[in-house]
Amino acid sequence: MAFTDKPHLILLFIMSSTIILFVSALDLSNGSTEIPSSGGDGFLPLAEKHVIIRNKVRNKQILNVHCKSSDDDFGMIHIPWNGTWSFRFHVNFWKTTKYHCHFTWYKGGSHYFYIFKASRDDKQFGDPPVCKECIWDVGRSDDYPICRIPREMGYLPYCFKWEDGP
Repeated sequence: MAFTDKPHLILLFIMSSTIILFVSALDLSNGSTEIPSSGGDGFLPLAEKHVIIRNKVRNKQILNVHCKSSDDDFGMIHIPWNGTWSFRFHVNFWKTTKYHCHFTWYKGGSHYFYIFKASRDDKQFGDPPVCKECIWDVGRSDDYPICRIPREMGYLPYCFKWEDGP
């Protein structure tokens, strides 16, 4: 029996070839990660993201952070005051990627926040806008203690309240 007698195999071959080409085209550039920006550049499915957490707690204490997703668990990280910690990942194809973090510091309590939610941080016309490099300041104020900082000059931070609860 000839290969062309099976149209479903031809269709399967075309679909899989298209997917392979699409996925390989997503990460062809090996450009420097030192010049990332916010905006629509991180909107494609499977886009790489870089989350940066900066310790800005007002009492200048060490910030303890435990971030995890359904696939990753980074364990407990200790960020000195005015220091940073970061991690990289790719948004999944269904755009349901979430990273949940637990924050504690001396006399600061125990707080939870989704440091990355595709529904918020990778939404094309969202507020805040899509970020490729998502920079977060923790502990800036009591009213809105966690803020995503835009890389573009002239834009105000997008600040949030804690999402306390496990």
